[in-house]
Amino acid sequence: QEQLTESGGDLVQPGESLRLSCVASGFTFNHYAMGWFRQGPGKERELVAAITWSGKMTYYADSVKGRFTISRDDGLTTLYLQINTLERQHTALYSCARSGGPMYTLSHYSYQVSDPGTQVTVAS
Repeated sequence: QEQLTESGGDLVQPGESLRLSCVASGFTFNHYAMGWFRQGPGKERELVAAITWSGKMTYYADSVKGRFTISRDDGLTTLYLQINTLERQHTALYSCARSGGPMYTLSHYSYQVSDPGTQVTVAS
């Protein structure tokens, strides 16, 4: 059974950093592109970062470029999202997702998004 389990979300102050993790099981992790989605209060879910099966290509939404870094460790079947210099606008539920193949797409419908995700709350 395919499973994605996120961790690392927390209540933090502005300016702090977090690393989110997503442990995958039940499928051949290194055969698939992966992504991170987030859904803020009152907002639609958005794809913020994605990475190909090889890790050689990455995608970032314009709103997170330079602040978020996606990476993967195929040996640990784990996906990561490093978030630096957090701001209140980053408050959201973050979920990892498996793409339908080795390359990522920007279509939400191509992803199997994990539930429930991990909550990041930025507040002073």
